[in-house]
Amino acid sequence: MAPRPNWKGYLKLSLVSCPIAIYPAASAAERVSFRQINKKTGNRLKQQLVDSETSEPVERADKGRGYEVGKNEFIPIEDEELEAIKIESTHTIDIDSFVPNAQIDKRYYDWPYYVVPTDKVGQDAFAVIREAMRGKDMVALGRVVISKREHVIALEPYEKGLLGTTLRYPYEVRNAAEYFEDIEDVKIPAEMLKLAEHILDSKAADFDPSKFVDRYESALTQLLKQKQAGIAPKEGPAPVTPARVINLMDALRRSIEGEQPKKPAAATAARRRPAGKKRA
Repeated sequence: MAPRPNWKGYLKLSLVSCPIAIYPAASAAERVSFRQINKKTGNRLKQQLVDSETSEPVERADKGRGYEVGKNEFIPIEDEELEAIKIESTHTIDIDSFVPNAQIDKRYYDWPYYVVPTDKVGQDAFAVIREAMRGKDMVALGRVVISKREHVIALEPYEKGLLGTTLRYPYEVRNAAEYFEDIEDVKIPAEMLKLAEHILDSKAADFDPSKFVDRYESALTQLLKQKQAGIAPKEGPAPVTPARVINLMDALRRSIEGEQPKKPAAATAARRRPAGKKRA
């Protein structure tokens, strides 16, 4: 069964527009998840809303939203009031500008979506917008309202459709200087840097997400299988704490030596035997 779109509306570039739908390109639904249960009975627990002052249960029909302006002081907001906030991006993604892909700071990327045309009539306009961007390494920036919040969205060609990635606002991105200010400026010897670069080159590879293995998820699945089969789970080995590096240059050299392919023992022994002597 195809997933439901998170948003439906129009994609607009100047006077060209087409109907589109946006679907989440990532999901955490396949991860192992747990329910809260009563340890004594094994029954699932239900959460109950309780008034923080009266301690009386609250029916879901009486649950509302409020913006806190002081201690236990809220401005109530009704769903109808939020729905009444109508901005153009509620139903239309109007492309404001095109920026070089490389200029977008990776910290601003938030969540990926697939963008697809919703009818045959609009597919030509969709294809024109998509192909105009392809090969230019430019990203279209627009705005879209998802989950009642407006997001800046970056659009780029992806296979037959578009990949849309919502971007964080500047106030959502923390200043790196606050975390890096205590890192000292270190002058690295040329030989040491060359050894480190050699290690880097030896580990160079192409990006292949199929090699990503969620080891925690695998261990969790194994634990559940063992418990379901009535097998007492065994405690895994304790994580090994890396030894503290005392001599950085020595550690780099030993790292390179450890990656050198070992020569077959037979070949090594043959080279060590004096010429003209045969094995007894």
